[in-house]
Formats: sequence, C-alpha cells, structure tokens
Amino acid sequence: MPGFLETYKVDLADPYYGFQSWNDFFARKLKNDKVRPIAEPGDPYVICSPCDACPYFIERNPKLRDQFWIKSQPYSLQHLLNDDPLTDKYVGGTVFQAFLDTANYHRWHAPVAGTITKAYIKEGAYYAEALSVGYDPTANTYSQRYLSHVDTRAIIHIDTGKPEIGTVIFVAVGMAEISSCPLEVYYGQEVKKGDPLGTFQFGGSTYCLLFEKGVEVLFVAERTPVTEWPNYLQLVNSALGRVD
Repeated sequence: MPGFLETYKVDLADPYYGFQSWNDFFARKLKNDKVRPIAEPGDPYVICSPCDACPYFIERNPKLRDQFWIKSQPYSLQHLLNDDPLTDKYVGGTVFQAFLDTANYHRWHAPVAGTITKAYIKEGAYYAEALSVGYDPTANTYSQRYLSHVDTRAIIHIDTGKPEIGTVIFVAVGMAEISSCPLEVYYGQEVKKGDPLGTFQFGGSTYCLLFEKGVEVLFVAERTPVTEWPNYLQLVNSALGRVD
C-alpha cells in the first residue's frame, strides 16, 4: 500500500506493527488528523465524505417502496431504512452511495455536525447478490444497491438542527463476508464533522447517505463523468457536496 506508514498509526518496533488481529489491521486508525483534514469545518452546509470511497450511484426522488431486486435496483426507502417511521421525509429526497474497496480506510466519520438521534445495527444477510444482475466476477459489487436493503448495516441519524439540511442518515452496509459494522456513537451524542462514527470489519463495503425531500445537495462527484467514478476516490472528511 503506497503511503501506508505516512497514513496509518503503526508501531514499527512491534513485529506486527502494533496490530492485535486481522480486523485490528483492517480497521486501522489514521496516523493523525492532518492525514484527512476536514473540509470547511466551520461551514455546516459543506457535507464531508464519511469514508474513503468511490462514488457509485446518486438517486434523486427515491420512492417509499420499489422493486429493489430487479436489474435496475431502485432504492426502496421503507426497506433500506428498516421501516423507520420517519421514512416518508426522505421520499423524493436524495440517496448518495459510494463503494469502499478492500484496501481503503474502513472507518466512518460524521459527514455533518449535529445530534445522534438514532444509531443501531440492522441484522441482515451476507454474501447476498441480486439474481437479476447475472454473473458478477467482482464478488457482488454489481449488487450494491440491492445489498443496501438486505445486508447487515449500521443506520445512524444525525439531526443537524438546520432546516435547510435536516436530519442526514448514514447507512454503512456490510458486503460479501462482512456481517459486523461496530458503532462508536450513541443516542443523544453531539458530533462534529469528522468525528468517528464506527467501522467496517473485513472485506469490501458500501455506504448510503440520505437527505430529506427539499434538501438541495450538489455533489462534487457530479462534476466528474460517471465512467470515471470507479477510480475517483473521495477521501474521508473531504468535501462530498454542498447544500444550497
């Protein structure tokens, strides 16, 4: 991994670089705050990337219920958000999804400042795939939107206290063999942009960021051709977008 020693916290005096287990290595911590500086920490309207990840899909105007198992894999918010009573607020809103490859930094950080109003694990499947996509040589990356509805995932609501932004929902989805998404936040906790939220454990992963209907978000990725997204790594805490 290029830049490993400059990026991550390691102990060169230890034969295992200070890591106690494989998952300890996989969920390794950053060396310091300077490695992933927070974009515009004083501007609440700048949304930060919660992970080191490549943009995968943006859907505006998602439905309450949809056939997420078909080939186009439309988001079905009632399933994605585990029948949350607040789901209606996100119908017609925006879903941003991004993919973390195995070698990426796998901890999640707060994309906005606010209060944690929900934080829990929704148990689900692992090694699932959408049959509608056919053969997938990439170990189920073709099924990412489908997996967001059925796989084990952490669901975190962050109330920004600003009507223009509303409550932003972060969903960390375990893919393939991942069935653990440990949380590091709790109900009622106040977080700043860039504060730790939790981590994935071994494997590839994906996340969704949801915005309420009426919240206008312009994503940085929209300036880049979609064909380039698989190689467009957005670092955690960098500017993901802006609410107008």
